Amino acid sequence: MNSFDWLSHMGLPEVDRFDIVEVKFKGGRKDYFRNVDFLSLTTGDPVVVDVPNGHHIGYVSLQGELVRLQMQKRKIKNDDNILRIYRVANQKDLDKWQEAKNRELPTLYRGKQIIDEIGLKMKLSDVEFQSDGSKATFYYSAEDRVDFRELIKFLASEFKVRIEMRQISLRQEAGRLGGIGVCGRELCCSTWIHDFKSVTTSAARYQNLSLNPSKLSGQCGRLKCCLNYELDSYMSALKDIPNVDKPLLTAAGPAKLQKTDIFRKLMWFSYNDDNNWHAVECSRVAEILELNAKGEVPSSLKEDKALALEEDFSNSNRDLEILDKKFSQAKKKKKRKPKNKTGVQASVNEQPATQTPKENAPATTPGTPNKNRKPTRGRNQGRPQAKASSSSDPVSPKPAPEGMAGNPDIPKKKRRNNNRRRGNSGPPKNSGANE
Repeated sequence: MNSFDWLSHMGLPEVDRFDIVEVKFKGGRKDYFRNVDFLSLTTGDPVVVDVPNGHHIGYVSLQGELVRLQMQKRKIKNDDNILRIYRVANQKDLDKWQEAKNRELPTLYRGKQIIDEIGLKMKLSDVEFQSDGSKATFYYSAEDRVDFRELIKFLASEFKVRIEMRQISLRQEAGRLGGIGVCGRELCCSTWIHDFKSVTTSAARYQNLSLNPSKLSGQCGRLKCCLNYELDSYMSALKDIPNVDKPLLTAAGPAKLQKTDIFRKLMWFSYNDDNNWHAVECSRVAEILELNAKGEVPSSLKEDKALALEEDFSNSNRDLEILDKKFSQAKKKKKRKPKNKTGVQASVNEQPATQTPKENAPATTPGTPNKNRKPTRGRNQGRPQAKASSSSDPVSPKPAPEGMAGNPDIPKKKRRNNNRRRGNSGPPKNSGANE
């Protein structure tokens, strides 16, 4: 039963300050008390309040103008029946209250044993002791009416206190115990709900929810209270959706209703229990219902006259077909190309697999340069070259020896290695002996 004072940061006049304070007790139970002495209280302060036949301790949960609104909401009258606040609890009051709270758990276990011995059909869920130790309240739940007069006699003689039996519903029992819901938040019945409304399965039907008891029921075993939160929005949206009780009659065949999107106002139909669903607007569905009522049959769900329906059938679920083909085919693994260890040599030796000579290419004779061949990049490429000698240059190239000029079959003379003459071609002889 958490509450937030959203008026606390506003400077309200102190003259007309509301003198009733909301006090919270164990299990989220709240009550209202009058601050007669105008004590300076803040949220969370322990206070000693007046209760019938004694006094009790609780915590301040709300004060100011919001208390007036809460009392109007719960229909509590501001009259003399509202009890008063005695004082702010001191350490002695808190110690005595802690001693009374320590008796609650053993009393709960012993009370369950007594109920089993008597044989009553009731479930004892919680016990709350008053701070002065003069009274104990037993909270129980039962499906039928229970005669617990004999039980009160056993409990009074066992614990030597005044006994009060209070029956609570299963929703209130879950709220007192607390817990976490499937939404990941604290239970609504233990935080802010104080009046429980009846929840029926029709609320789930209006919201197109599956009637699965394990999903629709809460921790109390009853239908979840949150089914009523959005029910009004669904009821207002359902006014524009036509009621389809039987298949729609079309020239392509009877169309059965498969699904309804309430807020988008779309309805999905299928021809003859086919897997292809066709989305139709609610206004169009209402027109088809009127035509069927007159005895007329439209050509399809979307057109009254006969058109090329093959494209509609093929394009209705084209996205799903593309996804089926995509995931049904196995992916082919790409082969990795082997890395060349000697990159320069591999690039030189690589040649296209099939080379066909160009047609009408000019024939070349051995020994003559080919003008059509692309120049290859050599190590001397890019360097400055000497100018070509003119015809008047006295220096002329040496003539080739006889028999070698223009004959490609005669091998050329190898170039002499100068390093061998100098003795650098290898290690010296008898090197090991000299060492």
